[in-house]
Amino acid sequence: MKNKASKDTIQAWIHLHRAQQVLLEKVESALKQAKQPPLSWYDTLFELSKEKKSGLRQYEISQKVLLNKHNLSRLLDRLEKQNLVKRHECSEDGRGNTIIITDTGIETLKQMWPVYNQAIEQHFAAQLTPNDIEGLSEILSKIPS
Repeated sequence: MKNKASKDTIQAWIHLHRAQQVLLEKVESALKQAKQPPLSWYDTLFELSKEKKSGLRQYEISQKVLLNKHNLSRLLDRLEKQNLVKRHECSEDGRGNTIIITDTGIETLKQMWPVYNQAIEQHFAAQLTPNDIEGLSEILSKIPS
């Protein structure tokens, strides 16, 4: 086992997690205030919108979403109930489903984006310089995803 993490490493780790938590809370709050669905809906619909016609299997959605992956099945149930997605039998595997975004789902995504974008601009981008953002992106890209 390697030596203990340095104080600077631990402090950077704490800042990273706190920043993520605070920023996600700000986005969720902005969406709620605008009477929009939660960010997990946006994240899932966004990934599905990139595969409009072909859709994605549930495990594929789980691999792509940026947010917490637990309860994805229940989230998909809620999205389907709101007619934002449809489940179709998977041609390769009769036991599974392919999830496809509906026109209503695409419209919901379009309605949510301005609120989400404004929250990113206000609570993230406005706090940093363009050089900060470029540097942060470069630094974070070094961490395997």
